[in-house]
Amino acid sequence: MSGLQAALPREMYVDPDAFARERDVVLYGEWFCVGRVADLGVGEPGRVAVVDVVGESVIITSDGAGVLHAAYNVCRHRGSQLFAAAPGAAPTCTAAGSLRCPYHSWTYALDGSLLRSPHATLTDDERPAFSLKPVAVDAWAGFVFVHLGTPSTTLLEAMARPDRTLANYAMGDLVTGLRFTYEVAANYKVVAENYNECYHCGPVHPELTRLVPAFGGGGTDIDWDNGVPHREGAWTFTMTGTTDRAPLPGLDAAERERHKGELVHPNLMLSASADHVAAFVLLPQSVDHTRIECLLLFHPAAAGDPAFDPSDAGDLWDLVNQQDWAICESVQRGMSSRSYTHGWFAPMEDDSADIRRWLLPRLEARDE
Repeated sequence: MSGLQAALPREMYVDPDAFARERDVVLYGEWFCVGRVADLGVGEPGRVAVVDVVGESVIITSDGAGVLHAAYNVCRHRGSQLFAAAPGAAPTCTAAGSLRCPYHSWTYALDGSLLRSPHATLTDDERPAFSLKPVAVDAWAGFVFVHLGTPSTTLLEAMARPDRTLANYAMGDLVTGLRFTYEVAANYKVVAENYNECYHCGPVHPELTRLVPAFGGGGTDIDWDNGVPHREGAWTFTMTGTTDRAPLPGLDAAERERHKGELVHPNLMLSASADHVAAFVLLPQSVDHTRIECLLLFHPAAAGDPAFDPSDAGDLWDLVNQQDWAICESVQRGMSSRSYTHGWFAPMEDDSADIRRWLLPRLEARDE
């Protein structure tokens, strides 16, 4: 078929076994975003956050020097969780000087090293072998990432493109001014593919395409590096296209009037407006269920203003999000039909094919 490319096969969206393999090989084998440093509470020394990473419970700590560490939430003695956390549980955070297992009181330092093992004498040479199982952790632009495998690249290398295209937004300095949490009955790849194309924008997002007319033309020839212009008189993603908030400091002339976006596989989507950045953290729960944290990030001076009201941006984003999640859930139901084998990418959806170019080589490399 001229101009059409076959999309991923049905089982990669609906088969639990295919999802389990993708989780083990890819989601656990890549830098995975778990949220904002400040929101998780690990921006200060002596803090412990417990996060879920596609069913694995991970402890993230900030030691006395403020250095981040991460480990599996599993005591090395008999396997008890150090912090009770069911699969899919929301993050929790607490202050702590050490990590004590509630079962037999084995105690670990915030860097995961074993401090005490009551009634079990270990020599200094033996003790390091009983440290918590470590997990790679790093931060970029205020976001925390973990890697449950052996990283082949640094986080900064993995974030090279958004580090370049969104550098002027100084996201590490921004604060969460509004948060939406959504439970979406769709595979995380359906959500990512939907984000990565605007073929659907005209039919699905009439309000958005009135704000950004280029989105209504199928999303072709959009220059994401330099940003997408709004309609005449509009310059940001709000219900009116304007706001009383000032543009973020450091933006160039184009960024003060245009919109930028980045999809960072596997689970971070970024949409940058002149006065705020919308960050979407995709948290796969199962083959057909994705929790989505939508964080609206603002300059701290704006968020600290007693008159701060992010609802003008929040109302637009929640509307657009609800439209997206509804169509993604429709796609998921359709993909679950016995009649469906795989979809097709039209030429204007070429960017959506990135999910194949990114995912398939990683799965194939494990097969070699």
